Amino acid sequence: QVQLVESGGGLVQPGGSLRLSCAASGATISTYTMSWYRQAPGKERELVAQITSPNGNTNYVDSVKGRFTISRDNAKNTVYLQMNSLHTDDTSVYYCNAYGPSYYCSGSVCYDSSIRHDYWGQGTQVTVSS
Repeated sequence: QVQLVESGGGLVQPGGSLRLSCAASGATISTYTMSWYRQAPGKERELVAQITSPNGNTNYVDSVKGRFTISRDNAKNTVYLQMNSLHTDDTSVYYCNAYGPSYYCSGSVCYDSSIRHDYWGQGTQVTVSS
């Protein structure tokens, strides 16, 4: 069973920074496309940042480009979201998502995976306010 546990949320002033972490168990994150979503009250959940598997390409919603950076530490099986120059409209619950696996390996041979699943963390609150 894949479990994702987010941490690092909190209250920060406009212009400040936070780093969110998503620790995964039951899955090797390098084989999953890992994403951060957010959802503010009364709004739909939106994709904020994504790092793909296996290529490690990154994608961001326009509103966070140049301010947020997604990364992963395969040794720690953890994905991060570094958030800088935070705005009040970044206030949301942030969710970690794992989609995959995109491939699996048997010995030295790897194969595309035709069966993929979505997994979600419980969310962490980020509040940007003065």
